[in-house]
Amino acid sequence: MPGLWLTDRQVRRYMDRRRNGDSQSVASAKAGFSERSARRIEAGQDLPSQRPVRRWRTRTDPLAGVWDELVLPMLRQVPFIRATAVVHELNALHPGRLDERHIRTLQRRIAHWRATEGPEREVIFRQDHPPGYQSLCDFTEGASLDVTIAGQPFDHLLFHYWLAFSGWQYIKVIEGGESFTALTQGMQEAMWQLGGVPQTNRTDRLSAAYRNLAPHDDASAGYQAFCDHYGIEPTRNNAGVSHENGSVEAAHGHLRRTLKEALGLRGSRDFPDIAAYQAFVDEQIARRNARRRAEVSLELAQLKALPKFKTTDFTLVNVTVTSSSTISVRDVLYTVPSRLIGSRLRVHLYDARLVCYLGSTQVLTLERRRRRGAERERAVDYRHIIGSLIKKPGAFRRWTLREGMFPREAFRRTWDALDQGLQPKQACKIYVGLLHLAANHACEAALAVHLEELLAAGQLPDVETARLAVAPPSGQAPQINIPPPDFANYDSLLSYQGALNVQSSV
Repeated sequence: MPGLWLTDRQVRRYMDRRRNGDSQSVASAKAGFSERSARRIEAGQDLPSQRPVRRWRTRTDPLAGVWDELVLPMLRQVPFIRATAVVHELNALHPGRLDERHIRTLQRRIAHWRATEGPEREVIFRQDHPPGYQSLCDFTEGASLDVTIAGQPFDHLLFHYWLAFSGWQYIKVIEGGESFTALTQGMQEAMWQLGGVPQTNRTDRLSAAYRNLAPHDDASAGYQAFCDHYGIEPTRNNAGVSHENGSVEAAHGHLRRTLKEALGLRGSRDFPDIAAYQAFVDEQIARRNARRRAEVSLELAQLKALPKFKTTDFTLVNVTVTSSSTISVRDVLYTVPSRLIGSRLRVHLYDARLVCYLGSTQVLTLERRRRRGAERERAVDYRHIIGSLIKKPGAFRRWTLREGMFPREAFRRTWDALDQGLQPKQACKIYVGLLHLAANHACEAALAVHLEELLAAGQLPDVETARLAVAPPSGQAPQINIPPPDFANYDSLLSYQGALNVQSSV
């Protein structure tokens, strides 16, 4: 065959066929080479192993005058430089010395130099992972999945927890960044879902877990306390050696590919909220974990027992409620009920929510927001301050938090119509009255529909009209008449008892 060296076995087979009477063409075909090679064999009669090795070139070396003079100094200076970079550098410094058509020859020559004279390369030491010994976790980007929440692009991360032996996985959708809260909350949820604790946990050099100031014993106090609670030995990669977390790093690509395929089969990448998206991810991961049932059962037998209770997986923030009925947490302004003004709150900051405590009493739970861009994010809930605003409706027009007082698009359009069609004082009074109606009667959705109908008809809303349309009417308590009992019935019971006594004496 072209490009292949003849072997002694082929030659012997050819000669045997010739001795048995086969022609040159038939014998060479049966031996697996051409008639031209057959004629050369019969002319020389030597076996390939007995022929002298060719030590001469059959064509001019295209790297002559370039390799020793120019290429080798580059390789010694930058051992792992690419052949394409060498060609570009030579063409820039010495035009015409090396043709780009010879890049394959240069690549082969560089590869041979590295294998024979180049520097020592790093060796990958494959590790044995006994069941129940090691878990690995990391964050991977989810933007490439093109997921949207309620029609809006959703830039997020995926926290990926992985057992080295069985391949059991847990995925948590993370809206923020690689924070301590996201790390510990994801790990804790994964271990409680699994029902056991591995001996060690491996991460890369996450700033959420390590200060990265020293090679050893550098875990942050919060992460170290978390691991101590579960009896886990925390480990991390060496600086700049990402492949040491390779088990979970390699799984990131498979994970994203699985989710992309599942989203494609779903027919839509839009979800109504983050909880629905998390449920979709959970379903896909449950299918993958089901295929590892046998390995997981072996792993579960070796895992340590869970502690009696969970530990802190949040960041603690202390804030004071301002006179504007707001608190500021991580550069985001939140409104709170006005009754808390002046109070000192202890906030448990989770990845997706804020839980506020007054002393030891939980008083409020808020959805967490994150700062987007240069402007400060504001999370305004009209229910928190509408009781005060209804007393001073004129303050609404130039209120600094006014933009957060439009819970639905219908409310914003209503305010624009009122602002254009009425005097400022009257417009503020009606709009604040509508918000007060929505808050007191929990009819925001129904009120939005009513406002849309009025706007479509070219009419301006009125608070009393809206109240009759969407708020339940205050009914009157029914009159219930209970007649007094007839005591004559009780007298008859006394007569009946006396008759029984007479009969028993007789």
